[in-house]
Amino acid sequence: MNIVQIIPGSGGSFYCGNCLRDSKFVTALREEGHQVVKVPMYLPLFSDEHDLGEIPVFYGAISIYLKQLYPIFRKAPAWFDKLLNSKPMLKLAAGMAGSTNAKGLEEMTLSMLLGEEGKQKEELEKMVDWIGEHLKPDVVHISNALLLGLARRIREKTGVPVVCSLQDEDVWVDVMKPEFQDQIWKQMTLKAQDVDAFIAVSQYFGEVMKTRMSLPDEKVFPVYLGVDPGEYEFIPSTDKPRAVGYISRLCQANGFDIVVDAFIKLRQDPAFQDVRLVVTGGSTQSDTKYIKMLKRRLDRAGLHNDVDFHDEFEGPGRTDFFRKIAIGSVPVRNGEAFGMYLPELMASGIPIVQPALGAFPEIVKLSSGGVTYEPNSPDELAKAWAGLLQDPQRLEKLSHQARKGVEQYFNIHDHAKEMIGVYQRLIGSPEA
Repeated sequence: MNIVQIIPGSGGSFYCGNCLRDSKFVTALREEGHQVVKVPMYLPLFSDEHDLGEIPVFYGAISIYLKQLYPIFRKAPAWFDKLLNSKPMLKLAAGMAGSTNAKGLEEMTLSMLLGEEGKQKEELEKMVDWIGEHLKPDVVHISNALLLGLARRIREKTGVPVVCSLQDEDVWVDVMKPEFQDQIWKQMTLKAQDVDAFIAVSQYFGEVMKTRMSLPDEKVFPVYLGVDPGEYEFIPSTDKPRAVGYISRLCQANGFDIVVDAFIKLRQDPAFQDVRLVVTGGSTQSDTKYIKMLKRRLDRAGLHNDVDFHDEFEGPGRTDFFRKIAIGSVPVRNGEAFGMYLPELMASGIPIVQPALGAFPEIVKLSSGGVTYEPNSPDELAKAWAGLLQDPQRLEKLSHQARKGVEQYFNIHDHAKEMIGVYQRLIGSPEA
């Protein structure tokens, strides 16, 4: 089967769960014997672009932003577009706030959903022409529902089914200006008619999006995220120093300040004077003041030397991070549809401590690899950490359960087979 995956990139400036999700599925599908091509949008997927080769980045972030705001750039010569979409320029854009934050991008998001009726119609035609000419797919898989404006022209050009993943679109849309939110949800609901199937990353989020986009049950297929357990080094938490860890973009929405405040609270107890905090995940320019503020807070608490800001969050650097921590938490303020960091942590034998929000209770219950707490406050998170750190037997048990839970429920190879089953159902093929 020839599969095309269209994936918006982050440029490698921060831990991008969606990029990682799609890339891991691509690898697993290839290992099942299928030909899969990643087509990036906006920014490169990672800082080193991994296996993209000569595939262009469509809808270059700088180019489409300028064209959206200033009509004169829509008539710019081809060489100018090529310059804006060059690797150095896109790397620069990756670290800036405007390319990765929803606020301020309302009009562009709506325009993208309008597809051939939007201001990026020329980019759309470039993409579908290139896919049709170079790739000849059997199925095209779009990374998220904010890209549904692509679907109609892709189907018309290629004549093949279009599949769309569902993960945290509500997080993006619901922070936008109120006057745009209704318009965007209406367009997503309308454009959903151009898609043959939706892949929800959890049971929880499948139900959320059925309601918000009026999706019929038969069109939504829950397929969990996963990892290859063999790629992760299992070390029981009790064999490591007592350290709590955070792995995600260092920002307010992901609750990085909740982690910092919980750590300060935990260290006020003499029983936890040896505990360290290790954080990784990168950031964008818009997070700089926020991070500095939290570093000053740690300084005032006398804990500056007890926090490890682990810079490398890709490849071997991420493995080194997992070796350092005994417990992992990413207290996303409003919960999440899944969270790619969860199977990564658990595969490494690291129990997860998550707020009882979004899909987190579903994942913890299924894996038995962690605990949930509520409300999502520093005090409650500190209590949850303390409960595990002062009970080594329970911590070791959860560590083993976390690994086993990933092997049984969040193994990417099992979910790749599920995904292939959906594709085959759509193209009417009993086998690849």
